[in-house]
Amino acid sequence: MKPRSHRSFISYIDRSRAYYAAQGYEEPYRWATHDDAPFARLAQPLEECRVGVVTTAYFPAGHEPEGVPTGPEKQPYAAPTALASGCVHTDDLSWAKEETHTDDLDTYLPVHRLAEAEADGLIGSISPRFYGIPTRYSHRRSSTEDAPEVARWMHEDQVDVAILVPL
Repeated sequence: MKPRSHRSFISYIDRSRAYYAAQGYEEPYRWATHDDAPFARLAQPLEECRVGVVTTAYFPAGHEPEGVPTGPEKQPYAAPTALASGCVHTDDLSWAKEETHTDDLDTYLPVHRLAEAEADGLIGSISPRFYGIPTRYSHRRSSTEDAPEVARWMHEDQVDVAILVPL
């Protein structure tokens, strides 16, 4: 097999840096790191864990379910997992729309696959709610405001493991 001379996948790091450079930012985009948050083994087997999903998908204006904040600026939200099908959208987000699509809900909010995993005994259960964090491109706001709110909701829902699915 001949070695490749270039990457064959979509490089979101390169695309993000190019996007910010085109917007006039002088410093290249730097990805957030959390060296003080070590990976740890699960306290219990995965088949006993409740799994939650965090996405950057949002509800179209005027179609937000009860309890989801509305207004000119998107806010973090928790919505019933049963409402996931067909409700959330990604049209206003920036992602590689020429290279891929989000026609399949489970590519950015895998609630059906998690329900199958629950039925097959691979996970304990899926959380009764899924969680959304808007794409604000602010490390500070995401880590000091949005993430603690989502963590609080996950604690309320007794979530043991989270799957993060950003676009």
